[in-house]
Amino acid sequence: MKKYIAECVGTFVLTFLGCGTAMFLGCDTPAGVVGTAMAFGLAVVAMAYTIGGISGCHINPAITLGVALSGRMSWKDACGYWVGQVIGGIIAGAVLLLLTKVVAAPDLTGALGSNGIANAGGVGGAILVEIIATFLFVLVVLGTTDSKVGAGNFAGLAIGLSLILIHLVCIRLTGTSVNPARSIGPALFACGDALKDVWVFICAPLVGGALSALVWKGMAPKEK
Repeated sequence: MKKYIAECVGTFVLTFLGCGTAMFLGCDTPAGVVGTAMAFGLAVVAMAYTIGGISGCHINPAITLGVALSGRMSWKDACGYWVGQVIGGIIAGAVLLLLTKVVAAPDLTGALGSNGIANAGGVGGAILVEIIATFLFVLVVLGTTDSKVGAGNFAGLAIGLSLILIHLVCIRLTGTSVNPARSIGPALFACGDALKDVWVFICAPLVGGALSALVWKGMAPKEK
C-alpha cells in the first residue's frame, strides 16, 4: 500500500508543479516553454530522490506498463500503481482549478495546462507525436534503471533531463503528455476539448510505453 500512496503523491507533485507552471507562465513564449519543460523535468528529479526508494517513482502509467511488460513488477502491483497515479493526477487537477477560483490565479493556458491536438494537426498527428515521445522517454527509464547496465543513483537525473528535452520538442505540438495520469487530472476539470480529446493522451502514451518495453527487451543484455 505504501508504494501506491507514494505513486499518488509523486504524480500529484508532477502534475501540480508541471501544469501549474504551464498555467501561470503560459506556453506561448520561449520563456514559458522552457520554464514549463524544466518544471516537469525537475519535478521528476525531485520525486525520484524522494520516493524512488519506496516505489521506484514511476508516477506515470506508461512507465508502469513498460516496467510490467519488461517483467520487473507484477501486474497486481501495476494495477495498484495505476490507481494511485490517476488519483494523484485528479487531485492535482482539482487543486489547480481551486487556485484559479479562490486565489484568482490566471490560467494562461485556458485549460489547466491540459493537452490538445490542434497544433499537431489533429488526432493523427497528436497520436504520432505522443507515441514517439513516450517511446523515447520510457526507453530512457528502462535503460537507466536496468539492474545490470543502468545508471544507478544517477537514473533520476537522467530521466528528469530527458523529460525536459521531450517537453521542449512537444509542448507547442500537444502540450506534451507522455503520461496518461498527468493528462486525465487537468482534463476532468477543464472539460471541453481537453476532456473530449483526453483519450488520445491515454492511449498513445500507453502504446509508446509498450513499444519501448519491446525494444528494450531486444537490446538489454541477457542473463549469463
